[in-house]
Amino acid sequence: MVRLFALALFAALLPGLAAADPAKDTLSLGMVLEPPVLDPTANAAAAISEIVYANVFEGLVRIDSAGRVQPALAQSWTISPDGLTYTFHLRHDVTFSDGTKFDCAIVQFSYGRAAAPDSINPQKQFFLPITSTTCPDPYTAVVTLKEPRSNFLFDMGWADAVMVAPNSEPTNKTHPIGTGPFLFQRWLRGDRVELVRNPHYWGRPAKLKSVTFRFIADPSAATDALLAGDLDAFPLFPAPEAVARFKSDPRFHVAIGTTEGKTILALNNTRKPFTDLRVRRALAYAIDRKALIEGAMSGYGTPIGSHYVPIDPGYIDLTGLYPYDPAKARTLLAAAGVKPGTTLTLTLPPPPYARRGGEIIAAMLQQVGLNVKLIPIEWAQWLDQVFKRSDFDMTIVAHVEPRDLDIYARPHYYFEYHSAAYDKLYAEYASARSDAEKLTLVKALQRKLAEDEPNVFLFALPKIGVWNAKLHGLWADDPLPVNDVTDVYWAP
Repeated sequence: MVRLFALALFAALLPGLAAADPAKDTLSLGMVLEPPVLDPTANAAAAISEIVYANVFEGLVRIDSAGRVQPALAQSWTISPDGLTYTFHLRHDVTFSDGTKFDCAIVQFSYGRAAAPDSINPQKQFFLPITSTTCPDPYTAVVTLKEPRSNFLFDMGWADAVMVAPNSEPTNKTHPIGTGPFLFQRWLRGDRVELVRNPHYWGRPAKLKSVTFRFIADPSAATDALLAGDLDAFPLFPAPEAVARFKSDPRFHVAIGTTEGKTILALNNTRKPFTDLRVRRALAYAIDRKALIEGAMSGYGTPIGSHYVPIDPGYIDLTGLYPYDPAKARTLLAAAGVKPGTTLTLTLPPPPYARRGGEIIAAMLQQVGLNVKLIPIEWAQWLDQVFKRSDFDMTIVAHVEPRDLDIYARPHYYFEYHSAAYDKLYAEYASARSDAEKLTLVKALQRKLAEDEPNVFLFALPKIGVWNAKLHGLWADDPLPVNDVTDVYWAP
């Protein structure tokens, strides 16, 4: 009798138990850095696109997890035989989350704003070749270039090229308004940004009801938050030394992938002694890249010898150009007149690869007679002091933008490398029409940078992702610095 009663009670409870355990529809995701603003067209910080790209803001095209150009707000396009005219066929019935209608006029505004003389778009040079954006009808945008640009379509898939409406442009830095599957809800500075599902999205609805991006720079705190269940995922996990622990825990999935991150010891090419090529080469000889990767990244990472990573087309391995050779480094420094005991400063932003790497590099440079003063600073200060004002000797940072060889051809960029020969090569690369020509030129660009060594090229940053084993849809690789959660879902 008691047994039958217990069975009946269990059966009666089953519907309630099932109802009490629905498929999870929220996500808490960790990030190392907090963005300074939330408008990717107004600031260079990669942390911005890690939150809003594809989730809140969309462009005419987008880059997928394999690095391929895919339709977004343009459902299709054609390119003229001379490579000068791109005709984009826009989607109908698309609105921004505040109700503003998306049409060709928005494309005109977005591209015109990005190329304007007072533009603060981090990739302004992407838009300068545009001579006109015309609208034959509300859903056709014709973009004409003054010269062919081999990467134009790919460039328009970056976060810097997302569509922005005129009425919300002034407030997008703190309250972003886009066309994507998520809406901005709130930003608790120093802690988190919260997004919620957009019920009026033009495309396939997001599977998640809400996403919270939490900022945790400390590697130990990031590890503890995952283990405690306070975080569901950390797509760019900052504690490689803890990876083995997560690999052995069935609650988690660990994905070791690739990124576009070129981790470099950036040098101020306008400051002595870095104006002397012998000094820059000496620093390259003084650093043991493999030991650096082992010490700072627990062995995760691939040495590089130029500003390019192995996953990109046309990559060549130039790490053998400056093998670890402290004796040669000392000889070059002496020839350049750099006396033993010379003190240099190394400014370090918050990411663990920079802070840990800085300590290791300082010890290596001490072995060749240089004293290195480590100066840790916060990210906002780094963006202002180093990136904006070029006020530094040396710094460590990972450039995560894809195929960004253009930064060495800019009239002003924070490390201030200037080479007429490089500029000429890059102009030829940018206007190349065939894949074969592009590959030849991209190899020449890599060799030129390795020859001039404006920065010391260290290693390709790996993508170490750790997340709940029931979570699906996060990217294993990062062809762009993003956390695209548009297809993320929980398994039952």
